[in-house]
Amino acid sequence: MPITLRQLEIFIAVADTQQVTKAAKKLYLTQSAVSMALGELENNLGGPLFDRHGRSLLLNDRGRYLLPLSKEILYQVGNIEAMLTEKRDTVAGSLEIVASSTIGNYVLPYLIGTFMRMHPAVHINMLVLNTRYAEKRIASGEMDLGFVEGQVSDEMVRAVPWFEDELVVIVSPTHPLANEKAFKVPDDLERTTWVIREEGSGTAAIFKKKLGRYASHLKIKTKLGHTEAIKKAVESGAGAGCLSSLTVCREIEHGWLKSLPVEGIDMQRQLLIIHHREKITTRLMDEFLSFCEVMSECGLGRACLSSPWKLQALLTEYSMEKEQNKTEV
Repeated sequence: MPITLRQLEIFIAVADTQQVTKAAKKLYLTQSAVSMALGELENNLGGPLFDRHGRSLLLNDRGRYLLPLSKEILYQVGNIEAMLTEKRDTVAGSLEIVASSTIGNYVLPYLIGTFMRMHPAVHINMLVLNTRYAEKRIASGEMDLGFVEGQVSDEMVRAVPWFEDELVVIVSPTHPLANEKAFKVPDDLERTTWVIREEGSGTAAIFKKKLGRYASHLKIKTKLGHTEAIKKAVESGAGAGCLSSLTVCREIEHGWLKSLPVEGIDMQRQLLIIHHREKITTRLMDEFLSFCEVMSECGLGRACLSSPWKLQALLTEYSMEKEQNKTEV
């Protein structure tokens, strides 16, 4: 009996989840269907692919050999389907995007909303994770495109520069540094406690990298898993924070937080678009990436993102120009 693509898909799901039950939920199948397909695959290949440890299924040497080959086969089949079934006269389809916190919460929602209004046949799903996990989702092929603010290292992930952002120090209006014009390194580090993002966050990693040898002077009071939580903690006086200037526009405008540039250190960072090296770029992906280039039209990007209204105005203008160009053609 020949090996089927469905069997390989089920094998990958079991390898990822280490349980038949979880794999069945992930694939929306019954447990018996998953067990049967896995059993047939093992029979076809002449032996087991997993070692049973209680309820867990752990890949043996045969399974570890088969796993990357199975993923490669499914990648190529997906590429063939995307290339041959795509309609060239319209932009349509479903796009799976993963974004790190700053971009996913403060930039992409406006872009996605406007893009889907322009292309009613398009549906875009977005997952917000930190940079480390976003990279893993792209490397595994689960997501089509990723937007991150941290560095990536997986050899199967291609990173393309998008636009630049800047990190700033934020404090509450009652903080001792609130009346300063800039944050001085290393002097101000000695009298500051910090509220920062969790390990794996691109923002936290870049902040420490920018500080260089002074990073060891950081007095970290707490680590929080979301930008909004950090802003609230800093606003309450728990300590200073370091966040993207894109994320604190409203708080600065209303006087809830004070923003300080870091004196003597270049705190700019490059935002990146990432994708799997072997994934075919469809027309939908091309159109969305071209649309995202609008961010590069406003210099470092901060100018048009200083408030949601400025960004929305830029996107509306871009949308109108696109529609006008279509009409003229």
